[in-house]
Amino acid sequence: MAKTATRERTLESPPAVDIPVPKIEAQSDFPSHPINLLKNIEVQASVELGRVDMPIGEVLKLIPGSVVHLEKIVGEPVDLKIKDTLIARGEVVVVDDKFGLRIIEIVARDTS
Repeated sequence: MAKTATRERTLESPPAVDIPVPKIEAQSDFPSHPINLLKNIEVQASVELGRVDMPIGEVLKLIPGSVVHLEKIVGEPVDLKIKDTLIARGEVVVVDDKFGLRIIEIVARDTS
């Protein structure tokens, strides 16, 4: 087997070039913490008054005027949810002819 000659060559790095980097000054609209980027994102919140499990046959019998009995008892706190995730519980109030929710409990979140 014939030996092939190998040449070793040292690669030289190109000379370093100084590139000016602009200094960023603290601005009031520049987020100081990553969570600040999320603060203005809107999400849809819903208040769940109650639930009931119904057979499809019963659902098909519903007509205007039908009454669906829910599992919640009058005066029991209702749930505030965001994307089906329970966030808080509260009591229904009326504010300027509209329904509102007075928060009485923030639900602990699992951080694990």
